[in-house]
Amino acid sequence: MTAAMLVFHETDQFAGCRRITGDTTSGRLSPGVAQMRVAWFHQYGEPEVLVCEEAPTPIAGPGEALIRVRATGINHVDLDVRAGTSRVPLKFPHILGREFAGEVAALGDPGSSFREGDRVWVACRLPCERCEFCLTGRDNLCERGGYFGMDIPGGYAEFVKVPLRSLNLLPAHLSFEDAAASQIAFGTAWHVLINRGGLRAGHTVLIQAAGSGIGSAAVQVARLAGARIIATAGSDAKLERARALGADELINYTREPEFDQKVLELTQGRGVDVVMEHIGGEVFTRSLACLRTDGTMVTVGAHAGEVVPLDIIPFFRRQLRLVGSKNASLSELREVMAMVADGRLKPVIHATFPLEEAAQAHRTVGSRDLFGKVLLKP
Repeated sequence: MTAAMLVFHETDQFAGCRRITGDTTSGRLSPGVAQMRVAWFHQYGEPEVLVCEEAPTPIAGPGEALIRVRATGINHVDLDVRAGTSRVPLKFPHILGREFAGEVAALGDPGSSFREGDRVWVACRLPCERCEFCLTGRDNLCERGGYFGMDIPGGYAEFVKVPLRSLNLLPAHLSFEDAAASQIAFGTAWHVLINRGGLRAGHTVLIQAAGSGIGSAAVQVARLAGARIIATAGSDAKLERARALGADELINYTREPEFDQKVLELTQGRGVDVVMEHIGGEVFTRSLACLRTDGTMVTVGAHAGEVVPLDIIPFFRRQLRLVGSKNASLSELREVMAMVADGRLKPVIHATFPLEEAAQAHRTVGSRDLFGKVLLKP
């Protein structure tokens, strides 16, 4: 694919976007593709701070590739970063987007094994590959690396410059949309349930908010592990979709806010072996009451409340485990993406939006009136 083939027609491609002068992305321009569309924000705030504008297109240097983005997954952390609640300092304007897939538009390294036109998905994180965690296969704990959409310009753009080491070939039968919706949801669910939670066949697991991107992914991962699944959600419609993915028992926490009592009823007072909790607040506290003796709760989010009261006594009297979890290691990401490619895992996509509607996409994710993932399609 030549640069000339990538020239855009402003009359339709840049509708709704504003022109920005000066180089705010890389300091260099890509021949034939001087300007690209981005959905970024210049200050923290509500979804309305996300604006679609034009910006200079970066070009790939040695060891890098320029990716034409075809689909980008929106994660709840994007909303936190935009709002400023993530406590991560940013340089404005900022381009979000941790997980994305597309095509190699240009290569800065002629000796690369990749070729222009290759279909790829981009690993969401760039570990340093030198620290203790990286050298022991726990690169998700690396403190020297960076994340796309946070430390590095992300996928809310038509083009992204990435290191070659972050590229992974995308099979021809797997859509860009499925690739962009899979990496973080399935990777995190796998890391939480299998790696941190020790979930295995014969276990009973409680999966909170099964209608979310990570929740719907977790139901599939737990089904693959051979576990009995109790799923919660805020509507019967979401619960029925969770059942279709493999959930065995359903709890509508809007109708049954004391879901812990229902869990104990469903397990004849025994409780569950593993809880996947990513809500926080009162849900966190009640989830602990759902554990069986010697059970494990893995926490991976706290959007409904980051500070909670905690009774320590049950932990030593019943030998409970409370385990924190980040997202997956690179090896886990590649493992789950292989499962997606061979059909063992299938992402659930709620809706897709163009870059011009990034603010509305954030509202959709923030409303929680969804089942599965929300995508942007440049």
